[in-house]
Amino acid sequence: MVSPEPLTALASPPGLLSSDLDDLGVTLGPDGGTLRVWSAHAGEIELVVFDDADLDWITDTIPLAPTVGGVWSVTTPLLRPGTRYAIRVDGPSTPGGTFNPGTLLVEPYSRGLVSGGYEDWRSVVIDGSFDWGGIAKPAVPMDRAVIYEGHLKGMSKRHPLVPPALHGTYAGLAHPAMIEHFLTLGVTSIELLPVHAFATEPRLLQHGLSNYWGYNSLNFFTPHGAYATEENRRQGPEAILREFKGMVKLLHQAGLEVILDVVYNHTAEEGIGGPRTSLRGIDNRSYYRQQDDGVYIDVTGCGNSVNTSTDAAARLILDSLRYWAGDVQIDGFRFDLAATLGRDAAHHFTPDHPLLRAIMDDPALAGVKMIAEPWDVGMGGWQTGNFADGWMEWNDRYRDRVRNFWLSDVDYARRASTAPVGIGGFATRLSGSSNTFSAERGPLASVNFVTAHDGFTLRDLVSYDVKHNVGNGEQNRDGADTNRSFNHGAEGPTTDEAILATRRKAMRNILGTLLLSAGVPMLTAGDEFARTQRGNNNAYCHDSPLTWISWDHAPWQDDLFAHVQRLLRLRRENPALRPSRFAKLDERTPSASVMEWYDQTGSTMSIDQWTDPSNRTLQYVAASTPEHESFNRILLMVHGNERPVDVTLPVIEGVASFLSLWSSEDDTPHAAPAEFLPGEVVTLAGTSMRLFRAE
Repeated sequence: MVSPEPLTALASPPGLLSSDLDDLGVTLGPDGGTLRVWSAHAGEIELVVFDDADLDWITDTIPLAPTVGGVWSVTTPLLRPGTRYAIRVDGPSTPGGTFNPGTLLVEPYSRGLVSGGYEDWRSVVIDGSFDWGGIAKPAVPMDRAVIYEGHLKGMSKRHPLVPPALHGTYAGLAHPAMIEHFLTLGVTSIELLPVHAFATEPRLLQHGLSNYWGYNSLNFFTPHGAYATEENRRQGPEAILREFKGMVKLLHQAGLEVILDVVYNHTAEEGIGGPRTSLRGIDNRSYYRQQDDGVYIDVTGCGNSVNTSTDAAARLILDSLRYWAGDVQIDGFRFDLAATLGRDAAHHFTPDHPLLRAIMDDPALAGVKMIAEPWDVGMGGWQTGNFADGWMEWNDRYRDRVRNFWLSDVDYARRASTAPVGIGGFATRLSGSSNTFSAERGPLASVNFVTAHDGFTLRDLVSYDVKHNVGNGEQNRDGADTNRSFNHGAEGPTTDEAILATRRKAMRNILGTLLLSAGVPMLTAGDEFARTQRGNNNAYCHDSPLTWISWDHAPWQDDLFAHVQRLLRLRRENPALRPSRFAKLDERTPSASVMEWYDQTGSTMSIDQWTDPSNRTLQYVAASTPEHESFNRILLMVHGNERPVDVTLPVIEGVASFLSLWSSEDDTPHAAPAEFLPGEVVTLAGTSMRLFRAE
């Protein structure tokens, strides 16, 4: 019996990358298939083969033999494409050990799954062949990437031009009507909420709810079967995988990337007493973080945290990434609670963790976008800005500052006659968060977002002061209490036109900030036309019209879409808005934007003005340093209180005029740009923005 050797922050990669851990799962060959399973503490492992039609009819059982490094193996002609199988594992009764030789377990590297009922799963051998037709990954440069985060089912479920048989499916997402929407809007990369096979927790089932978001993985290699069309579900896992690959192929053909939100930090087995479907029955002690007495160390809030200090657990994650990036041609991954993956044997986060390092160094993952959600709920869990070079991170500090500036600060000013803070912190986020990300990583390390699947939608952010989650079955206790939102005078729906107009402008200000900031913007699906979840800021358990995107829009929603469309076009056309590097004083840095800051009089901002709560107006000038594109310079006016203000355009050497490109004051984007001269006065409405190109 071989004990797992924990990795530490100073360990070198060989343990994780040992050849002993190569070819785990089923490998097909001329003599059938070879199954290799890792378990350090098992005493016996058995392959169980089932009838093709009756999942309860065991046709054969074959023991696996121990080899080296904790790996058990068997080769048999019974393992062929389409074979339904499971494994059974026996081992000693020790603290943290949960072996049961009677439990049928999902093999962790399964490419396909079928279900006989709740907690009753069979692995399926998959061939996986697919004709990609020579279509390559789009490889969108990071400075041009615009991420669109959405739910696979929710995006197409109600689209009137998608055939009903394709609603909410992989094929539905790749339907021409959906692709046209993505391309017309101007996004480049579709980030899907979890599509690994997942299960609904028993607690939700008891309330008649479901795990809609999918952050409850059963298996790291199998696409979620319920998202396939009915026809392909009937045909089985091979057809489901083909539909998934077909979706990726069509999106790639349109120039759109596919990014997967992946949940490797915990599994659907939950805490002790939860389901025993796979890793818990194979080697609970090695796969999940525990104290010596077997009590779980939970740094995810989900009951069981995957122990990436064990070589085999870390390799399972790395091999899953290789599979999706290679065989399935996925362009990037967003790692849920990524700090958990970087915790060592002492459960401390280290950016040099062997798994995090291996992900960056793996040739099979070269060019794949890696995005960390840089926190978990454990000790030292908040790690924004602390991941290594090559990683991008969700920037929660950007989110909070932008919400504060346009919403909670304005709410405060209405009651106190002055804002609580000045404009300095907002300007730092607007220009790339240089106080969070190192010069080596640059502004593109920051994935800027103001809303995401988790929390208020954009429309709800400007319409509700508090969450309204009673329908979740937890008496409104779940979901964040601090939202930095502002209802602008009425909670939820209202017929007051003044309030509605102010809300619409607030949404335009937030979208303008997001799409004109340095960094990589992430737009939440539906925010481009102001979808609502009626104040629910934790709608993870609702698979219903509450969470499905509605494509039936009022005229004002079409106007908002036109604003987003305009902003994304302007972002593409103006490289000064999307620098790859931070500028350095008195140095020429290619692909950086040299920034200058002016006040409302056109004078250079003074030190005191940055922190003065009474000063909420600035002019942000960014000039590109050409490397791959022509020289470009923009001016962005920002005004963060509700009183109108006159702003004098600055006099800048080499600038003859300013061409007005966009304004958040307009309900509908203006058709023709207006030209202004340096020194000319522009009147800004309360809480508004305006973008110019310097000519």
